[in-house]
Amino acid sequence: MKHPYRIREIAAQSGLSPATVDRVLHRRGGVRASTVREVEQAIADLDRQQSQLRLGGRTFMVDVVVQAPARFSAGVRAALEAELPGLRPAVIRSRFHFLDSAGAGDLVAVLDKVGRAKSHGVILKAPDVPDTVASVARLARLGVPVVTLVTDLPTSARAAYVGIDNRAAGATAAYLLQEWLAERAGDVLVVRGHGSFRGEDEREMGFRAEMRARAAGRRLLEVVDEEDRADAVHIGTREVLGGNPAVRAVYSMYAGAGGNAAVIDAFARAGRRYDVFVAHDLDGENTALLRQRRLSAVLHHDLRQDLRRACHVIMQARGALPGPVRSNPSAIQVITPYNTPPAEF
Repeated sequence: MKHPYRIREIAAQSGLSPATVDRVLHRRGGVRASTVREVEQAIADLDRQQSQLRLGGRTFMVDVVVQAPARFSAGVRAALEAELPGLRPAVIRSRFHFLDSAGAGDLVAVLDKVGRAKSHGVILKAPDVPDTVASVARLARLGVPVVTLVTDLPTSARAAYVGIDNRAAGATAAYLLQEWLAERAGDVLVVRGHGSFRGEDEREMGFRAEMRARAAGRRLLEVVDEEDRADAVHIGTREVLGGNPAVRAVYSMYAGAGGNAAVIDAFARAGRRYDVFVAHDLDGENTALLRQRRLSAVLHHDLRQDLRRACHVIMQARGALPGPVRSNPSAIQVITPYNTPPAEF
């Protein structure tokens, strides 16, 4: 396993002991395959962060813990690593812990491990459940500041939240739908995820409140994206369309890989058309659908800016930057086919 790094650098990056890293590097045996993979991942992370390692200044080790589909986790990694060279005055090193459809116990185990690994701060995307809140409290008692990303844990001991104002985003979606539909009658298909993420709940609350205020006569019909299964979205959409001939609009507050395309295909197979389709997040799939005029608008926020702000909060909490530690929601960007930038991830 060739590499140019000292054992203690790899140990710091992986969160393992130097002795364990030494055993893995020299193939001495007695280590689990998962531990070998952790060392390999640490070396790969160090390779990507070479330019950051050459910078001077105080060094912070930040752990990024994300429970989300792989496409979102990959976007978080790419966005943070793109920001690392420009962060000042400190040098930020990052360790990534990605959990795809993990149970609450798996997430708690990761957060507890981070607490033992001399972390300077945690950037966390996780469901708002008691076990997660308790884990954040344990990290806070250890002096490890936690910044929640894109979905909040407002009752926890987190230092701050960074990301979009989800309630305002839901209300914005309702406003756009109603403006597009104007006086035309029609019901709305709402696609949401299955889980306990506060951000998605807040989007739904904002959306429903604005729809009640502006369009009390429209029915909202729900399809749940079960564990990022596009086929489940397709089946659910066909069932809704089969029993509801008045569906004229779609709001996708969350859909995993292929989910929005599955909705569009279900309309086509049923011989139906929609007047407006509003979705969230400008990933590669939604960018393509926008350019094809199959989405009307995407509500987006700058993930790189969110991660830069999260690092600044950690530095503030550690005394490396001046100013109060506080939440600062991102601006909501309304992206249409006419102002679509290159895909962010």
